[in-house]
Amino acid sequence: MADELLTVPEVMTRLKIGRTKVYDLLRTRRLVSIKVDGCRRIPSSAVGDFIAVQMERAA
Repeated sequence: MADELLTVPEVMTRLKIGRTKVYDLLRTRRLVSIKVDGCRRIPSSAVGDFIAVQMERAA
């Protein structure tokens, strides 16, 4: 089954961070994304992977 593709506002809500921070994570490739007809989409698994890495670093 394919990942759900999230919009930037949906990622903002899930991570409780601002738009600028989401785009910073995308720019620095800490959060993976794809473009669909010019619209940025983030796989839900990429959000989960980002959280897992942050949890490992915090431990």
